[in-house]
Amino acid sequence: MALRTPTDPNQFARELFRGLPRRYDALAELLSFGQNGRWRRAMVDQIVPSSPGRVLDVAAGTAGVSIQLAQRMPARVVGIDLTEAMLREGSLRVAEVPVGERVDLVVGRAEELPFPDDTFDGLTFTYLFRYVADPAATLRELVRVMQAGAPIASLEFLVPSNPFWHFWWWLYTRLALPIAGRLAGRDWFEVGRFLGPSISTHYRRYSIDWTIAAWRAAGITDVATREMSLGGGLIMWGRKAGA
Repeated sequence: MALRTPTDPNQFARELFRGLPRRYDALAELLSFGQNGRWRRAMVDQIVPSSPGRVLDVAAGTAGVSIQLAQRMPARVVGIDLTEAMLREGSLRVAEVPVGERVDLVVGRAEELPFPDDTFDGLTFTYLFRYVADPAATLRELVRVMQAGAPIASLEFLVPSNPFWHFWWWLYTRLALPIAGRLAGRDWFEVGRFLGPSISTHYRRYSIDWTIAAWRAAGITDVATREMSLGGGLIMWGRKAGA
């Protein structure tokens, strides 16, 4: 599978992750320098204090965040992802935890959610915007299904701004990840080779300032950010306006 710059981001994401469900979390740990679990907790921290009754988890993948949301609050959680293979693995994981009865997994696109307006009172989305054609329009669609005042939080990879850490991040994503992937198998090699450049390309097009402005334009207030692990990750959060 030779990976190129995607013309159809949804189809590209399906192909990218179709062969990786059982190993996806390990890949996320590799790319995040072992920090993915801590980053997820930091994102969920922004939702828990509000104790929403129904939370939407977009780009749920293998349901790691969906399960954590259900474990940390008495919410009903709906996880949605466009890759069926990822959700099949997620369903196995959901079935193994006591809170699994409060987690539902749905196949669908973030750009066209199968829910009415004002359905949920909490939202998380993880590593999403690099796999959609129009991040601003996708964000508006996410906000559409939130109730007024709903807490919203996201997690994304980031390019370190400090020159020293940027240098080492670049070496890690361009050399270490593909080499580690080659040792693990061809699929991992292709994914490892793609991910680092995809993050750099995304932020050349959509800077943090652009993203904050897009959140506000979509109707999200009190937008805040937190860089994680020397700039390798980014947590963003806010609330849907109109509470």
